[in-house]
Amino acid sequence: MELYRGHILICSGTGCISSGANSIKDAFEQQLAEKDLAKEFKVIETGCHGFCEMGPIAIVYPEGTFYCRLEDEDVKTIVDEHLIKGRLVQDKLYNPPHSEDKIPSYKEIAFYKKQHRIALRNCGYVNPEDIDEYIVKGGYEALGKVLTELTPDQVIDDMKKSGLRGRGGGGFPTGLKWEFTSKSESDKKYMICNADEGDPGAFMDRSILEGDPHSIIEGMVIGGYATGADEGYIYIRAEYPLAINRLKTALDQAREYGMLGENILGTGFNFELHIKEGAGAFVCGEETALMHSIEGKRGMPRPRPPFPAVKGLWEKPSNINNVETFANVPVIFEKGADWFASLGTEKSKGTKVFALTGKINNTGLAEVPMGITVREIIYDIGGGITDNKKFKAVQIGGPSGGCLPENLIDLPVDYDSLIEAGAMMGSGGLVVMDEDTCMVDLARFFLNFTQDESCGKCTPCREGTKRMLEILERIVDGEGRKGDIELLEELGETIKTTSLCGLGQTAPNPVLSTLKYFRDEYEAHINDERCPAGACSALAKYVIDQDLCKKCTLCTKVCPVSAIEGKPKEVHKIDPEVCTACGVCVEKCKFDAIKKG
Repeated sequence: MELYRGHILICSGTGCISSGANSIKDAFEQQLAEKDLAKEFKVIETGCHGFCEMGPIAIVYPEGTFYCRLEDEDVKTIVDEHLIKGRLVQDKLYNPPHSEDKIPSYKEIAFYKKQHRIALRNCGYVNPEDIDEYIVKGGYEALGKVLTELTPDQVIDDMKKSGLRGRGGGGFPTGLKWEFTSKSESDKKYMICNADEGDPGAFMDRSILEGDPHSIIEGMVIGGYATGADEGYIYIRAEYPLAINRLKTALDQAREYGMLGENILGTGFNFELHIKEGAGAFVCGEETALMHSIEGKRGMPRPRPPFPAVKGLWEKPSNINNVETFANVPVIFEKGADWFASLGTEKSKGTKVFALTGKINNTGLAEVPMGITVREIIYDIGGGITDNKKFKAVQIGGPSGGCLPENLIDLPVDYDSLIEAGAMMGSGGLVVMDEDTCMVDLARFFLNFTQDESCGKCTPCREGTKRMLEILERIVDGEGRKGDIELLEELGETIKTTSLCGLGQTAPNPVLSTLKYFRDEYEAHINDERCPAGACSALAKYVIDQDLCKKCTLCTKVCPVSAIEGKPKEVHKIDPEVCTACGVCVEKCKFDAIKKG
């Protein structure tokens, strides 16, 4: 076994790779070879470190020094200064220390301080394509314990005791779900992993599969043992090529090491796993539609009952959990169900991974204890709103979730609190909005997505979401009518209660939640033909502040429709009847004299 003086961990998740991480890795290896340091320092490609805003990222161990936003030319400086001379490269540190002598660990960064990583425990720490690194971190110990010390019923009892609820959106107790499948009598059962992550801006499951694929394999094998399944499928969208490749490598390694296949660890238990690539249909996130897709059929949901635990894949009892749920399973049996249950709240145990996107400074992945407040996530971890603007709302739960306003910023993030407030945990998408966001247009955006992704099987979802979208498009175009708000509410409630599957049942949530908390914006669009946020171009009206106007005539020269009147040394005015609200004058005015009225 080779011993190294230090390790350089390069974030090689999709986000950092798109920013140039592969080039950074090559540059480090080249510099180490040229400086004859290749036997002293090892470069390791890892999964996502979570702090996507700062990529490409490299962490130098054993100190844990966090270098970010790296470029190829920075690598030579880090090797010369840090690795050879022991001096920090200050301008590439995220948070330079107060003292030159102090080498800061990345754990001191505010983004990581309030996180508690369980599902993401190995992402950013191990090479996802090396099973030995997973094993060194305790991997497959839980599987060994389960297969040699526990009966299937004891495994299910521990899962129920842990309080783990499904992280895919519904929040159904995982142990109870396993128990239903276990009690179904059949000569064949299936364990399925739902990796069909389709929420806009969500990349939690992708990052776990890219950074720690063995944890999913281990969790699924344990689940197979508990339920009596001997075969499983990982249903993953084809748009995740890196995750698929690393997963294939991990499956081959697990078979080679006896963790998968026949007679696992010599216990007589057999379990095999397959990968099924999906075509990216959002509705295939619904479990019955997903199973139809695996079978080679069109991904469309079916009525329940019978539930998958009784009649699922190929009409055999089947259990479906998502990626994050399975990632938690090995830790529960490694550290104990009581340990896991001690985290979070009374009814929401453990942690939750969120993808932080939108108008927030620290975009990326954050895994936090259940019960943490929205404020802590946005300001303590997310670093607040971009450009120091005012926080307006947060969309939690993806396109099927709901918008929470500023006065609910101290709401604890757990399943029940979010449902009560009109939102939902969902798979973990968290989109932050500032004062410039139009909530009507935001609702239109999310409904447009779900309407487009509707499979069309049931009338409420197929036709109802289309009618709601038509109304929203009229409103943002300045053609709203009296009664539109009431009609949106009526349609939304009807679709929720009569749609066949979860897509239709939750599709109206963004509209209903914005109507609940931002009704005044809808009324302004309809009654006053005004967008309070100034975001809807059809309703945007520009005015010139007479106190700020320098009478330079620059705006009159750039206006493409000659809507601005004014001569040199005269205060200019905009004719609202002619103005197309293109915004060119706003961009060109050097004195910030033109505002949205």
